Amino acid sequence: MATNTEKRREVKYFEKKSLKRRIRDYVVITVSAFIYAVAISLFLDPNSLAPGGVTGIAIILNRVTEVETGTLIFLINIPIIILGVWKFGIRFILSTMYCTVLISFFTNLLTPFGAVTTDPFLATLAGSGLMAVALGWVFKTGSTSGGTDVIIKVLRLKFPYLKTGSLFLLTDTIIVTASAFVFRNIDRALYAGMVVFITSVLLDLVLYGRDGAKLIYIISDRSESITKRILEELDIGVTYVQGTGAYSGKDKNVIMCVIRKQLAYKAEEIVKEEDPLAFMIVTSANEIYGEGYKSYFSEKL
Repeated sequence: MATNTEKRREVKYFEKKSLKRRIRDYVVITVSAFIYAVAISLFLDPNSLAPGGVTGIAIILNRVTEVETGTLIFLINIPIIILGVWKFGIRFILSTMYCTVLISFFTNLLTPFGAVTTDPFLATLAGSGLMAVALGWVFKTGSTSGGTDVIIKVLRLKFPYLKTGSLFLLTDTIIVTASAFVFRNIDRALYAGMVVFITSVLLDLVLYGRDGAKLIYIISDRSESITKRILEELDIGVTYVQGTGAYSGKDKNVIMCVIRKQLAYKAEEIVKEEDPLAFMIVTSANEIYGEGYKSYFSEKL
């Protein structure tokens, strides 16, 4: 339970986040939602390419129900957003709601323009590239596009032993496989699988560049709660490095962890939520040996 002092610290932190910064974040989300809608309406949907997530489900249901894809994206996200509000609070989900509504609106707005290209390979490349850029920009604002992101975050709270990457892979595989039966075209399903793969690779580049992993140091008065969440939610190892504040003379546990770049932003979110005034250093880690990473003996043969 947070003390009154801790609550005041959090309030001061959020007050410091200027109105200009908030406006900038929502401008970025708006532009990103439009780019995401372009990927769906002008490349993926008209070519019957159903990538994973809510977008893929909406494209599949569009062929079954003839309800507009953008409308379906919104309708499917309603219970997911309610679940997110219940589990994580309105502050976490507010920008996600805004992003979801815009994606739905822009998707319906652009759909009448039809396909830019009818070549499924070109549509795959263009659609996945645009989706990766849009999602990367949204994630950098601290928001999400809703959908399976929220569901998997909830599942990880209840079943922390489940791997985030495995859950995404499972849901995307089910959706892509379902598209093969609905569209009765295995080629389209294979192209949709390519969209999932290319989007994942490009999203990593947008968010983290070409680095292999991140080395993170966290100095906080709430190191125990931060460590607990990193262990449970991200399923990665954490090491305490003993340190002493030069000014205060107090002993501190400095959290050190190496994390795959796909999860680095999640670690940053945990630190921000637990202690907005924590001191955190994030640096690149290109060569990592040990359990879960490279073998000492086989990688350089």
